[in-house]
Amino acid sequence: MAPAGEAKTGFRRSGSSGRRDAMAAPRVLFVCRRNAGRSQMAAAFTAHHGQGRVIVASAGTEPADSVDPTVAASMREVGIDIRRNLPRRISESDVRATDICITMGCGDQCPVLPNVRYLDWPFDDPHGRHLADVRPIRDGIERNVQTLLAELGIQPNPTPTKPLS
Repeated sequence: MAPAGEAKTGFRRSGSSGRRDAMAAPRVLFVCRRNAGRSQMAAAFTAHHGQGRVIVASAGTEPADSVDPTVAASMREVGIDIRRNLPRRISESDVRATDICITMGCGDQCPVLPNVRYLDWPFDDPHGRHLADVRPIRDGIERNVQTLLAELGIQPNPTPTKPLS
């Protein structure tokens, strides 16, 4: 388990069939271009609010070397530390292992496979923006995550996030 305030993300599908048991936790993949901002925030909020009832991962079509420092600072303001997360490139196996793939500005570069539900969340890219401009993006992503969890029948974590020192 990740330390308090840190997001633990990533998944692997067991078995060779690629299908999951109907009672298994849903698997959600967030994809943006750099995997340094939007998808990292979405995955961290899903891990936090899903409390282990959702398996979550994030990836990018052109991953950066590290999480955007301003994005990380905005998440620390709400008690989630993503500074150590590493952006990674999306693969077809990532998509094949998911139930819901949520794209966030990566256009048509994300592999589209059958039996995967796709959603697009058109949030602005926080890269290069000031903290004051990243906060509304962060807050919108959190609202979308809470709505997604409700649609999946998962009650979001009632514990409010709080700034990390």
